[in-house]
Amino acid sequence: MFAQRVFRATHPLKTQYRKYATEPSSGGSNTPLIVSAAAVVVGGFGYYFFNQGDNAAKVKSAMKDAESKRAFTGGSQGFISLKLDSVENINHNTKKFRFELPENDQISGLSVASALLTKYKGPEMEKPAIRPYTPINDEDETGYLDLLVKKYPNGVMSTHMHDMEPGQRLDFKGPIPKYAWSTNKHTHVALIAGGTGITPMYQLARGILNNPDDNTKVTLVFANVTEEDILLKREFEHMENKYPRRFRAFYVLGNPPKEWSGGKGFIDEKLLKTVLPEPKTENIKIFVCGPPPMYKAVSGAKKSPSDQGELDGSILEKLGYSKDQVYKF
Repeated sequence: MFAQRVFRATHPLKTQYRKYATEPSSGGSNTPLIVSAAAVVVGGFGYYFFNQGDNAAKVKSAMKDAESKRAFTGGSQGFISLKLDSVENINHNTKKFRFELPENDQISGLSVASALLTKYKGPEMEKPAIRPYTPINDEDETGYLDLLVKKYPNGVMSTHMHDMEPGQRLDFKGPIPKYAWSTNKHTHVALIAGGTGITPMYQLARGILNNPDDNTKVTLVFANVTEEDILLKREFEHMENKYPRRFRAFYVLGNPPKEWSGGKGFIDEKLLKTVLPEPKTENIKIFVCGPPPMYKAVSGAKKSPSDQGELDGSILEKLGYSKDQVYKF
């Protein structure tokens, strides 16, 4: 599906987008609530340490209280049953599901970048289906988590979820750590996504841009079949408007409408050479997430939890990127 084809656009890409890659950066303006929460906790620890007796017990109690605000704590914690609160139709095959956390004042406990596991076992299933999903709501929002789920043919979990009604429950476990992000970890990141592979990219972009201390630039390349399939497009447009010097998004459609002025066909070498930071640029990272044919064409198909695999003659390898510069979700 994601074979190489010639990318066409209405404007010369190389001049326009390489200039973006060298423009000075500017920070955002929204401070995530969790930063404030962390400051309160740290400040509280200092107060106990310097002003109270029995410091160790009070610090331990404060840490326990902070931990109780996280619905998912990882480690030995098992699956948690969450109730489906609401369902929203996004397009012909994708829905947004809002699940209630056990307590109204809890946050999910996820970090950037991490995911959750879902588990479902039907009456005639020998083994449960377990699938990972990345929530699309902010990590510091309390009381709920949102999933964006596309229904796939013969997809056991996606079909089950699309059949769910508010009030029913689903089992979750996590967080499942992916790529641990820290402020200004890289100077420029590129996100190459296809279909529902956009959700971890959205989590990463949102986490970077919402942090006023993070100056990392973000470039998104997002491939879909039709314009209707472009998930979270409104949210990415908001990012472009709010952070014009730090975030750019490029869309590619396999079946574009006549008036479409973006990329046409598939993600190819010409497009990526034009819009990505050059491989010799200091401290960059390329993230890839999408269907198997896209992995094979863009970054090499082989990967496992312990090994990202080689680039295997992929587009990124041909463009000069090294294995260490690429992360496959």
